[in-house]
Amino acid sequence: MEDDEKQTITENLAAPKKTDFGLVRSVGIVDEVEKSYLDYAMSVIVARALPDVRDGLKPVHRRILFAMHEMGLTYKTAYKKSARVVGEVLGKYHPHGDQAVYDTLVRLAQEFSMRYPLVDGQGNFGSVDGDPAAAMRYTEVRLEKITQELIADLDKETVDFIDNFDSSQKEPTVLPGKLPNLLLMGSDGIAVGMATKIPPHNLNEVAAALTTMIDRGRSPIADENKLLLKNPETDNPKLLVGEFDSEAVLEDILVHIKGPDFPTGAQIFDKNAISQMYATGRGSIVVKAVAEIEEHKNGRFQIRVTELPYQVNKARLIVKIADLVRKKKIEGISDLRDESDRQGMSMVIEIKRDSNPNKVLNQLYKFTELQTSFPANFVALDPSLTPHVMTLRQMLNEYIKHRQLVVVRRSQFELKAAKARAHILEGLLKALDVIDQVIDTIRKSPDPDTAKTNLMSKFDFSEPQAQAILEMQLRRLAALERQKISDEHLELTKRIEFLVSLITSPGRILGVIKDELNELVKIYGGSRRTKVNAHPVGEISQEDLIPNEEAIVTLTQTGYIKRMPRDTFRSQRRGGKGVTGMTRKETDEIKLMVSAKTHDNLLIFTNQGRVFQIKVWDIPEGSRISKGQAIVNIINSNPGELAQAMLPIPDNIAEIAENFLFFTTRLGSVKRTTLKQFQNIKRNGLIAIKLAKDDQLVWVKQTSGTDQILLVTHEGKSIRFKESDVRPTGRDTMGVRGIRIKGTDYCLGMETFAADSDKEIKDGRKKFFKDLLVVTEHGFGKRTPLAEYPTQKRGGQGVKAAALNARVGALAAGMLVDQEAEELVITTKLALAIKLPIKNIPRLKRPTQGVILMRFAKEDDQVVSATVLNKSE
Repeated sequence: MEDDEKQTITENLAAPKKTDFGLVRSVGIVDEVEKSYLDYAMSVIVARALPDVRDGLKPVHRRILFAMHEMGLTYKTAYKKSARVVGEVLGKYHPHGDQAVYDTLVRLAQEFSMRYPLVDGQGNFGSVDGDPAAAMRYTEVRLEKITQELIADLDKETVDFIDNFDSSQKEPTVLPGKLPNLLLMGSDGIAVGMATKIPPHNLNEVAAALTTMIDRGRSPIADENKLLLKNPETDNPKLLVGEFDSEAVLEDILVHIKGPDFPTGAQIFDKNAISQMYATGRGSIVVKAVAEIEEHKNGRFQIRVTELPYQVNKARLIVKIADLVRKKKIEGISDLRDESDRQGMSMVIEIKRDSNPNKVLNQLYKFTELQTSFPANFVALDPSLTPHVMTLRQMLNEYIKHRQLVVVRRSQFELKAAKARAHILEGLLKALDVIDQVIDTIRKSPDPDTAKTNLMSKFDFSEPQAQAILEMQLRRLAALERQKISDEHLELTKRIEFLVSLITSPGRILGVIKDELNELVKIYGGSRRTKVNAHPVGEISQEDLIPNEEAIVTLTQTGYIKRMPRDTFRSQRRGGKGVTGMTRKETDEIKLMVSAKTHDNLLIFTNQGRVFQIKVWDIPEGSRISKGQAIVNIINSNPGELAQAMLPIPDNIAEIAENFLFFTTRLGSVKRTTLKQFQNIKRNGLIAIKLAKDDQLVWVKQTSGTDQILLVTHEGKSIRFKESDVRPTGRDTMGVRGIRIKGTDYCLGMETFAADSDKEIKDGRKKFFKDLLVVTEHGFGKRTPLAEYPTQKRGGQGVKAAALNARVGALAAGMLVDQEAEELVITTKLALAIKLPIKNIPRLKRPTQGVILMRFAKEDDQVVSATVLNKSE
């Protein structure tokens, strides 16, 4: 379609047409759906699911509290039916489902959901067992005392008000929020395309952290803003407070905030994980129940659970434990009962006489919600109602900025009121000085309006002053009353001076905020309920239950990983067609295959130069034809990041910590780094090597420091050099040239070996040797003694590893084999696999083609990987 035709259609759609129903404008359905969906998404994000960082409330929470405030339901008044509150909220502010509003109201009153409940409920408001609250016609509510700190100063023009849904009422856009409510209450919500999950915290700790930030903070006012400031009473509050910033860093804050403080208590673990959560706004915290092992007089043991992880349903937990006992997944439990009452929670698990209570408790932690994790996601709306993932420091900073504006606006309101009252008092004092003339003027006036006019013209009173004089009672003429007016005027003068100095001093405003926080702690503060353990939780794994067996780990081109027992493949004669190695997606290929023990740690290196660590037994076990699991579910890789090398490391790395890891990139760069720099790898991984712009990491091996290196390229070149030619460098460094790459060639393999490995030794009937085994894309292969590869200086072009042509194809794999090598597993593009005895592969000279190792069922198939299994495996 021509551009002119498109423009004409667009104009026709945009132009309104006159019809019997009025003006009708046609719109494209795609444009309308996009616009409507975006409007809906933003409505859910801003108006429903996410809390405001300033007062920590979602709109429904704010409307409930505001409605109850307007109804006069303070902590001092009588309770009112919940249905009245729900009706008030629905009718005036929140036109949604009544059950949704009531559910929110119920949660605000639940002590097991809220660290500091904002609503005082009377009646059945549910339980930790998941019991629902009674209907709204039965329960009664009023505001808690602490809630007044959220609403305080709402009537002093501290926040903006907007029209409600039908413009019949006004509602606040945010509450003044003297209470740092977002961190205290926490939040949980799912919007469109984003979600929030913020844990509750302890008031004492949050207030102490805020005080530290204030003590080390300042609010400089920009020079251009100073020029705009004229009158403290009417100046823009944002110009008056300056731009707050604090020198306090996360470490200073974490001195006070130890971690989340859940209303149900329990215990959390791993100071590093907690710090990471606060530093990034995302993270996962292990939460564990509090349980004690008690011994009876009869010598039997029982486990008593007194605190559960946050948001765990006790009734469902008991059912789950009973089900696991019935299925014999947990053994050693003879009885299970709930002894919880008004005094607190108590879940008792009786242990059989011949069972180990510690073992049973560990099984309970592993298989039930007695141990769980809290997936924190600190998403909140900033003052412009834009959603952000916020760090702990950002949340505290935004709260302080909000309180600065509230204090300034409150002070401006009070300043206006004080000046207005002082003005009235000045008129009264002036009138008392000439009281006889004032009375005479009023007496001679025919009506009040004339009297007010005469007072204003004769004595130069303002209209408010004249009105106040007319309303003044005769008792104010007494000397004592006159003194009271004079004293009040003096106090107001001092108050005005204080407010002016406060408004014009950002430092004093911060001092007021700090004083208010200290007052909150005195009234509402208390010790934390959740115990924080600095060390990580003792890993409850299946390792003790899993035999330390040999396994084969495979990874496909599209990122599916699995482990299989060593005997998955049966050995075949050379030249066989193999068996299906896995069920694969279309165009998928096996990329990596390594042999390891199930108790080993597997280091996974990516093409972007990062390294991740997982346990081999953590990799899902699969059959020979199963697809496996996507590796992105196991390691926290970036989009487009691919696993390029896998290296099994023993569980006790201390024994080999002085060894090195030797890296080779696709373009022939090499690097050497000590293995001990790869301990304690976090979930997000570590940088293993810095890469040039077009380069990728392809191979990693463990070395002793005195080994030799052999590199093999796709086009059949190889180079051998000493490991010591490459000096050790740190993790996040680049490598040096190992082999000179030409054209489209690339490095496909690296091998390490001892310096004297090229010597063949015969000890009795056993022969010790080292050969380079190469396999081509078309299934050819051979072994060549290592002695035929001369030692050179790194960085050269190397020598031929094989004579290649169109018939044999380029090299697909190159690896060292020795007397311990027993079998070779070859995998093809179409996911066929074959296992061959190493002894059946002939030893040939370097510049030779090799022999046929595998024939293909289809012409378009080719070898993509090969791995060697030793006799011990």
